[in-house]
Amino acid sequence: MHLHFTPTYSSWLNQVEIWFAKIERDVIARGVFTSVRDFSKKLLRYIRHYNTRAKPIRWKYTDVSH
Repeated sequence: MHLHFTPTYSSWLNQVEIWFAKIERDVIARGVFTSVRDFSKKLLRYIRHYNTRAKPIRWKYTDVSH
């Protein structure tokens, strides 16, 4: 049994949703798959490629009222 403690706020979940939307847009919607194995292979190739170029997001807040 593994316990995973997640934050009580939902910003981490928003990042997960963004990641899955990106996978759907870049891999699934544009892909042609001949089998589940083919899909898995192409998905893992995309993830490996993405991880080699991943960069941290620099969050910046700008108050437009000032």
